Amino acid sequence: RALRSQHPAGVVGLTGTKLGCAEGGCGACTVMLSRYHPGTKQLLHHAVNACLAPLCSLHMAAVTTVEGIGSVARKVHPIQERIAKCHGSQCGFCTPGMVMSMYALLRNNPTPKMADVEEAFQGNLCRCTGYRPILQGYKTFSADGECCGGKEKNGCCMKNGNEGLQSSEEITDATSLFNMEDFAPYDPTQEVIFPPELMTLSKGQRSGSLCFHGERATWLQPTSLKEFLLLKWKHPEARVVVGNTEVGLSAPAKDSFIHSFIHSFIHSFAAACTLSHVAAELRKAVRTLPPHQTEVFLAILEQLRWFAGLQIRNVAVSQRLSGNGSREVQMDDSFFTGYRKTAVRPQEVLFSIHIPYSKKFVSAFKQSPRREDDISIVTTAMSVTFTPGTDVVEDLKLSYGGMAPITVLAKKTANKLLGRRWGEELLQEACSSLAEEMTLDPSAPGGMVTYRRTLTLSLFYKFYLTVLQKLRFSVDVSAAEGFPGVVSFLFADDVPGSNVTGMRQDETVFADGQVTCVGHIIGAVVADTQIHAQRAAKAVKIQYEELQPVITIQEAIAARSFYEPIRTIQNGDLEAGFKQAEHILEGKIHIGGQEHFYLETHVTLAVPREDDEMELFVSTQAPSDSQAFVAKALGVSANKVLIRVKRLGGGFGGKESRTIVLSPVVALAANKPVRCMLDRDEDMLITGGRHPFYGKYKVGFLNSGKVVALDVSFYSNAGNSLDLSQAIMERALFHMENSYRVPNIRGQGFMCRTNLPTNTAFRGFGGPQGMMVAESWITDVAHSLGRSAEEVRRFNLYLEGESTPYNQILHGLTLDRCWDECLSRSGYDPERKDFDRCCLLLRQNRWTKRGLAVVPTKFGISFTVNFLNQAGALVHVYRDGSVLLNHGGTEMGQGLHTKMVQVASRVLGVPCSKIHISETSTNTVINTSPTAASVSSDLNGAAVQNACEILQKRLEPFKAQNPKGSWEDWVKAAYFDRVSLSANGFYRTPDLGYDFETNSGRLFHYYSYGVACSEVEIDCLTGAHKNLSTTIVMDVGRSLNPAIDIGQVEGGFMQGLGLFTLEELQYSPQGVLLTRGPGSYKIPAFGDIPTELSVSLLRDAPNDKAIFASKAVGEPPLFLAASIFYAIKDAISAAREESGLTGPFRLDSPASTERIRNACSDRFTKLVPEPQICSICWSWSSMLFYSESFCCFWFSVLLQRQEPSGPGRSRCRGDRD
Repeated sequence: RALRSQHPAGVVGLTGTKLGCAEGGCGACTVMLSRYHPGTKQLLHHAVNACLAPLCSLHMAAVTTVEGIGSVARKVHPIQERIAKCHGSQCGFCTPGMVMSMYALLRNNPTPKMADVEEAFQGNLCRCTGYRPILQGYKTFSADGECCGGKEKNGCCMKNGNEGLQSSEEITDATSLFNMEDFAPYDPTQEVIFPPELMTLSKGQRSGSLCFHGERATWLQPTSLKEFLLLKWKHPEARVVVGNTEVGLSAPAKDSFIHSFIHSFIHSFAAACTLSHVAAELRKAVRTLPPHQTEVFLAILEQLRWFAGLQIRNVAVSQRLSGNGSREVQMDDSFFTGYRKTAVRPQEVLFSIHIPYSKKFVSAFKQSPRREDDISIVTTAMSVTFTPGTDVVEDLKLSYGGMAPITVLAKKTANKLLGRRWGEELLQEACSSLAEEMTLDPSAPGGMVTYRRTLTLSLFYKFYLTVLQKLRFSVDVSAAEGFPGVVSFLFADDVPGSNVTGMRQDETVFADGQVTCVGHIIGAVVADTQIHAQRAAKAVKIQYEELQPVITIQEAIAARSFYEPIRTIQNGDLEAGFKQAEHILEGKIHIGGQEHFYLETHVTLAVPREDDEMELFVSTQAPSDSQAFVAKALGVSANKVLIRVKRLGGGFGGKESRTIVLSPVVALAANKPVRCMLDRDEDMLITGGRHPFYGKYKVGFLNSGKVVALDVSFYSNAGNSLDLSQAIMERALFHMENSYRVPNIRGQGFMCRTNLPTNTAFRGFGGPQGMMVAESWITDVAHSLGRSAEEVRRFNLYLEGESTPYNQILHGLTLDRCWDECLSRSGYDPERKDFDRCCLLLRQNRWTKRGLAVVPTKFGISFTVNFLNQAGALVHVYRDGSVLLNHGGTEMGQGLHTKMVQVASRVLGVPCSKIHISETSTNTVINTSPTAASVSSDLNGAAVQNACEILQKRLEPFKAQNPKGSWEDWVKAAYFDRVSLSANGFYRTPDLGYDFETNSGRLFHYYSYGVACSEVEIDCLTGAHKNLSTTIVMDVGRSLNPAIDIGQVEGGFMQGLGLFTLEELQYSPQGVLLTRGPGSYKIPAFGDIPTELSVSLLRDAPNDKAIFASKAVGEPPLFLAASIFYAIKDAISAAREESGLTGPFRLDSPASTERIRNACSDRFTKLVPEPQICSICWSWSSMLFYSESFCCFWFSVLLQRQEPSGPGRSRCRGDRD
């Protein structure tokens, strides 16, 4: 008899457990069974269907019903309270089962995840509520159960109605259906204990068989395999019962039952293992074994996921072979001999089931009217094995259920496909053959004949696509798993949270099914040492189907491979402007990318803490973004992830968003402390750099040199994800005119989607690229008119009060002052005859030429994404008068911490020596903006000022009481008077907001200006050049720290010098970065510094828009290095004149020795034809983790050498026109 047939309602009067279906389908009768396991010394709790549980099977088990956990008469359990207060019970019939399913879950796992909660209810049905209030109520028990914040599809999870919530104010005003503060807390230590009598009996239980005699049935329970076989021999017609999920449906008609229980073994499962236990062991195997061995396990798990409800799976077992001796039977088409009949002989019993490791591709599918807990219409399992190293079918098995009384194999179809390649032709033939082979009589039981036959084809197509994807991309770690020191492997399926990541949610932590660039991270190896990790990673075999990549901007243009949106800024009347122009010219320029080459590569140390907390020490410019990335990957809330940043060994934008490459994976690997620091070549290959740009322009101008119309298009190589490319392109458009007033202008920006690692933020953030194109067309204008470029530049400079293309009026303009002072300091004076003679002498030297250029910059200061223009600070004053300062910026060598200490010192009136900054962390100052956009001193300085002013105001009464006292005296007096000596500061940049649609609003808070004058000398025979002198005048307002600011100007200038003259990234046709490391990628060295370098800060130019009248200084100076580039172009122009070439000419950036030499264009260059062949070299990449306890080694896309194929051998493709 089943428990709920007569008991407990009929005997003990417990009516809470409901009988809804009597076949384990609705879950209304759910109760909890508890047993003590002497072997493991653990209590095991299971939710089971009372309608199917035989009473005799409850020997030594404790049964808990809904009455046993709480009642209105005594005290309701928190589970009962929450389903009631959250309106999860309407008619109430299903409620006891719901409550008990949740109760069993909490007894096993007091802090489940929402996925666990949802799984627990797979065997429960409700006809009234629609389930949402039930899940929402029990979500409060889950580890991820906070309010949705209005992100639910139908509005806030706690609000009634369907209207969505659009703002925090509306969320605050929402009418809550329940208040979580009203709930009684759940304390798992207060649960009902396992009955001591049963505990004693279970511990002292001696093995012995059981026999229960009833009126119509006998229950026999053996304790050994020998006894089991003997009973089976004596009672060959008796049914073997373990979970009773099948026999229970017709139990009253049976005369005898045999109950067997044999402990399970991993991967060889004993006969009485429950399906839940089988699933748990298989999941464990999937986590620990290499993927290629677990295809069968995954297929079984997918079927078990939808097999009945959890209650059924907790008791249902796999059954049937052992008899007189033993034999092993294949579960093929001969195993089932008829409907519900198998090859098992009457005297035989099942001893174990062996599930082999997979050596093939295996999938299983089930189609049923309802996805969960329903009988299938058609089910299928399919496997295919290929000839090693090919996609040629070596073996194929196609089995179907629901197409006959027994499971059938489509043997004819399978045999036809042997030796065929897995492709479209095979698919067509397979479908045609299956349609002929898998037939059904129109009167077949179950009906739906046409649908079932169609499913046989549809499910094969699903299998075909699954295999095709794995053929295109598969990973084999079998050779690596036995390497010494290897702890584990990590892949996309191992990410407990979301594998989706990135600034625009278009990236993955690990590649999943497809790699989109060379350098796309596929997986990680965790090992005890760096060497072990590297060795193991190299042994990992990755199989791909090669796809046609898009690498360059030109290829993307041809393929129309662009990200949306395509931005446009237009001002004035472009058509009228070109009609007004006396001259019109068109031109192009390509600006190459740039590697960040921070001396400290990306590094993360992750330390797991209690309660799912994770502490990470990260080299990042954006702690809050890193926190969000890690939390999402781990599947926890942000408050459980602590990011700590002491300092960075350089950043330059490369550590703003690209921490997604490293930090989430380190956190995922961190069962123990794990550290990873990328090798240089790995960092360069994987993390991206400055966006290459391609600019096309059409410019209209007058004889005077005045530019009256400009139409410019920008194309950036964004890479394989959007990342920050949109904001970078927008800033390029905002700087498309540099420092020149153009009344009629249009700029368009296209972001190219390519198969390169995503490019990202880099000092200047698109501004240098936009201004570089501007300097190209202004130089072309000068060359076409035969006038000096400096004269044309000066003539077109902005004047005070003029408007930009985005309609912002320029106030506090200092361009003219910077220009005049720069020329004065450089000694450049076109009126001086000795200067003309010097230039003339050098220009008359045929093979050595000098050039000179004066270049301005106008750089907008603010994040162009408005919400980022905010900052916080936290200041503590301790009893001894010492000050601990925290702010949201990170120190990466730019002197930010020093400036913040200066600000605090000035406001508080204490020496800098009393102020200390420990680190930047997400638990002191929250929701920080990245340290970027040159605004960190402005934003964080104002926040520090605000916090310190609050403290000063609190101390004023004590200063007044003791005007001659010291800082320490005032602090102590405030402390003893119970005055808070801790203050939060906050700042948001006022009056900002730009709208692209209307081209209106205030975009930048203010501008930084500067001018550089540079002179170079080139060797026309070799293309080598010397940087002779550079003079810079920079407007930094009233400098907070002139030493730091001058250092920033010089550092930015040298980085720009590398960008425009030296540094060049080169790729193979497949997108392999060939220039990885200082051996092949050259950044400026000591010898590249101009022989004479002078930097001056413009005096008497206070800025009332920023802290203490200062200005931003991080990014604006970088573009001034373009003066070196255009000085080189000036020298090349002189060389070209020697060959009779005049007028505008194209020179792409960087101005390498190759480009300089070829641009000089003399009789030697004409003898050498344009090269058509470029070598392709070996390339591979690897990534490693090194830690205190473990090491992880990452592996990414591995490529082999491409051999030339005849005269049409591929060219290396760089981003060139």
